[in-house]
Amino acid sequence: MVRGLAHVCFLVRDLEASEAFYRDVLGLRPAFDFVNDEGERFGVYLHVGHRTFVELFSGDHAGARDGQSYQHFCLEVDDVAEAVRTLRARGVDVTDPYFGSDRSWQAWLSDPDGNRIELHGYTPESRQLGAGIDVA
Repeated sequence: MVRGLAHVCFLVRDLEASEAFYRDVLGLRPAFDFVNDEGERFGVYLHVGHRTFVELFSGDHAGARDGQSYQHFCLEVDDVAEAVRTLRARGVDVTDPYFGSDRSWQAWLSDPDGNRIELHGYTPESRQLGAGIDVA
């Protein structure tokens, strides 16, 4: 069911400074930006290696649980709909699968401590795969 870690998401106070750290200090390669309907950039996807990324979203930590910047981690699965059926059969509360703005399938659940977990299924149209990055 689970293929690997797809991404880890952080809420950051200064998107440009955080992107510069992950890009220029750690050497991660920008994959694509998140831009809202008004044309404002509010997030960035950075390639770690293979099919793994770091996701950064601009925001205030005050609304985050315990002021943490950590938002969720994401597991790549073979088939999101099948993973949802399997997890529900095991008694897990999980959202219906839906097509995200990154053109990948996703569903959401929480662990017993309330930590958010995203299930992620790439499609041929997924922005992660079209970022000019070898994710094989």
